[in-house]
Amino acid sequence: MTYQVGDIVTRESYHHDVVFVIVKIKNETAYLKGVFVRLEADAPLEDLRKYESEERSIDDFMMDEEEEKPHDFFYLPGKILHIDADLDYLKKCMKFYKRHQVKAIGKKIEEKEMPSKIYELLVNYQPDILIITGHDAYYPKKGNASNSSNYLNTKYFVSAVKEARRYEKSHDKLIIIAGACQSNYEELILAGANFASSPKRINIHCLDPAIIALNLAKTERSEQVDLMKLLRKTKYGANGMGGIKCQGMMYVGFPR
Repeated sequence: MTYQVGDIVTRESYHHDVVFVIVKIKNETAYLKGVFVRLEADAPLEDLRKYESEERSIDDFMMDEEEEKPHDFFYLPGKILHIDADLDYLKKCMKFYKRHQVKAIGKKIEEKEMPSKIYELLVNYQPDILIITGHDAYYPKKGNASNSSNYLNTKYFVSAVKEARRYEKSHDKLIIIAGACQSNYEELILAGANFASSPKRINIHCLDPAIIALNLAKTERSEQVDLMKLLRKTKYGANGMGGIKCQGMMYVGFPR
């Protein structure tokens, strides 16, 4: 079978578990990026199969129908600053925020540059919720999962979280959601993140951080978020994302 850049495929050797798009082909090897999962990989062309199922619309993805709110009140959802190393995933998340009418600023920044740029972005945009994400991977052959040196980009995410906490120490005034596929969850939480990936060192869906941010942005400040219910809204639940209890970030006023 003939393949070209842009084809949507799965890998037979991995039992077609992840849907990829081909981003480059060289010497009979396809270089792949997850359509939904924050994962990059490569595979021999002979291992690929074209993906036949229809891609799910982002508008249908993992968001409960929002409860109808009283019309005589007005609502000011929390503001999101989304820092992402992957432009394609960033665009999907920005579309997700727009559909749900939440103000969000998106910035595409490479992981290694995040620690040096995060503070200035926070000063400029003053968000209620900060997302720090991109790509990551845990390399078991390098050593123990507790050592951030054994990950592709966890050390940059950890440093960026620490810089964000230098800007705002309170977990209640700035909610931080950090990490990507297989990231060192414990180190990110210890660094100051409210939510992080990945407790079981698994891949996460590209929208998982955005799903958490959106729900926090649209929960009233007087209301504590149901942590278990929130995590269940993500693709892999508490295996992929975890965090601490916190209040919502939306102001409610009266009258309209």
